[in-house]
Amino acid sequence: MVTVLGIDACPAGWLAVRLHDGRFAQAQVAPTLRSFLTGARAGSVTVVAVDMPLGLLETGWRRADTEAAALLGPQRSSVFRVPPRAVWQEQEYDDARRRCRELTGAGLSRQTWGLAPKLREANACLTEPGGDRLFEVHPEVSFRALSNRAMPLARKKSWAGQMTRRSLLATAGIVLPNELGEAGHTPPDDVLDAAAAAWTAHRIAHGRARSLPDPPEHDAGGRPIAIWY
Repeated sequence: MVTVLGIDACPAGWLAVRLHDGRFAQAQVAPTLRSFLTGARAGSVTVVAVDMPLGLLETGWRRADTEAAALLGPQRSSVFRVPPRAVWQEQEYDDARRRCRELTGAGLSRQTWGLAPKLREANACLTEPGGDRLFEVHPEVSFRALSNRAMPLARKKSWAGQMTRRSLLATAGIVLPNELGEAGHTPPDDVLDAAAAAWTAHRIAHGRARSLPDPPEHDAGGRPIAIWY
């Protein structure tokens, strides 16, 4: 049995959707991403796909974000350009914005800076046991692949957008139950995003996933930087 996790950040911390052989098994909420890496360290979880930038460059912008934005077209606003490593090492927004302009020639939005705590946590996990099973995903890129590149989907916070995404997942064999326990108290779009990440994790586990860019870039330590789908 192949077990994978798809993980999305949520108000309570992190939300994970677990699949067994491509079918929904469980949804869980935990305060830290490390909480979900135990199974990966033990070998019982093959792939952990997370909706958070993994891998930072020393200068310039990541190709993964540029290519994902180009692929999504009208939905490109859902993709954040991820600035270099030194920007995330700053503690205050004004300092980070200044460093970003020095290294890229462009500023840094407060919305992007809001990723800082969870981005740092996720990237720290890359060098820990089980970190080699972590892969970056972007749910809207995954949903685009799920829909066979059909017309852009309605906004994920809208009723139509959520029902369409739930239907796409069900067609792929991931049937989300109405009752999710504690995980059911998280925003519905976070559940859908985690499920889309899990769908991609299953594809990665079976060697069917693709990456943006292809082949991936690499960080200074040689680790790949790519969005998988």
